[in-house]
Amino acid sequence: MSDIYLPIWPGSSSFFPGDTPYGYYDNDAQFQIDIEATAEWCGRRLGYGLSDVELQDKHFFAAFEDAVNEYGNILNTYSARDNMMSLLGQSTGSNINLSQTYIQPDMRQIFELSKEYGNPIGSGGNKNWYSGSFNTFANQQVYDLRTVDLESGSSSTDTFTLRKLLHHRTPASLRFYGEAYGGSMFPQAQFGWAYGMSSYLMMPLNYDVYNIQAVEFNDEIRRSDYSFQLTNNRLRIFPVPREEFKIHFLYTLDDENSTMAGNGKDKISDLSNIPFSNITYSKINAIGKQWIRKYCLAICKEILGYIRGKYATIPIADGETTLNAQDLLTAGKEEKDALITDLNETLDKLSRQSQLERKVAEAQSLNDQLQWFPLKIYTK
Repeated sequence: MSDIYLPIWPGSSSFFPGDTPYGYYDNDAQFQIDIEATAEWCGRRLGYGLSDVELQDKHFFAAFEDAVNEYGNILNTYSARDNMMSLLGQSTGSNINLSQTYIQPDMRQIFELSKEYGNPIGSGGNKNWYSGSFNTFANQQVYDLRTVDLESGSSSTDTFTLRKLLHHRTPASLRFYGEAYGGSMFPQAQFGWAYGMSSYLMMPLNYDVYNIQAVEFNDEIRRSDYSFQLTNNRLRIFPVPREEFKIHFLYTLDDENSTMAGNGKDKISDLSNIPFSNITYSKINAIGKQWIRKYCLAICKEILGYIRGKYATIPIADGETTLNAQDLLTAGKEEKDALITDLNETLDKLSRQSQLERKVAEAQSLNDQLQWFPLKIYTK
């Protein structure tokens, strides 16, 4: 077997801007200091001094940059997950960088959502409600809303969503006092209702007023005895009207109900366009730097494993030796996975929801303890 030459790390590194693949942090003075120190630390953890380490300076530098990138990516993803409701709809301006920035929670998205819930029932929102009216005809059940008086103007292409349908109801006084005191009642002939004369003699006047108010209140909480069906702007009324009366209705135009894309240009819509950038290395605290060092070491183990894996054995004096490539690859992968899992679990425990849940638990525990303390007795 021919001799195999592998470059051996000399035991120290000198970093210069441009030595990392992407150069995201090369001009950060603290990064320049830490990258050389971490390279030496990783080399010794890999056995330098007692065994050769088949890596070059740029292997350590690339691994360190990759570790910082991974750390920043996890932090940014966590921040997005914890603040997405506050971020949606915000500007994606080029001068905005939300990395390592406190994001103030707000209720804007909740208010926007409440508007959308309010649109269908007319209790808010930003959609136009229009009114229309028409007269019914005896024994005619179907009416084309495009041929009636519409506030929005008639159009053969408009489609409607009917929100409310109103008709003139019989005055409460007529329904209370009966037919003899007000003439025939509107629904009587159609539904067989009969309101006889109410006994009001020898009763205080306010008794009559209260009863009329009760009738009006019933009208507010009970739905009309008419129902309708709207299909392709054709309104079908149930039951079939037997006489003429006025119907008023409120409606919205379907084309105006859509809130799909169109007003979200340069606005945050999902994780992909939140203005996160690479984190500033000099702002990372000791906790983060320790994570980065360990992750860098795990990457270096993988790189060294790939290099040694190219050769099953290498020749030595009087024989050959087997390299530990697979052990390095396995250790590197397991350490990387463990570090990522640990960081994600820590961030989950620090999330806004977890903090609120902890406060609730603390408050409950405090109440449980305080209940065993006797209350003070005050005497005059």
